[in-house]
Amino acid sequence: MNQNDQERKRLKELSKNPMGNFSDSINRSATGDLGGLAQGGCLTKLITLLVIIGAFLILSQCSF
Repeated sequence: MNQNDQERKRLKELSKNPMGNFSDSINRSATGDLGGLAQGGCLTKLITLLVIIGAFLILSQCSF
């Protein structure tokens, strides 16, 4: 299933159940959604990778 099919299916579901959008928003704000980072362009993925590596290095230096 490609991205267009997924988007069409999501929009169809939202039109059937408008409160589903509200529920999705609440759930994503509580747990986070990494899908936006994974679907970004090359620069977004590179910056995300650098932040993760930097955080790992900082945490490894702090925990002797």
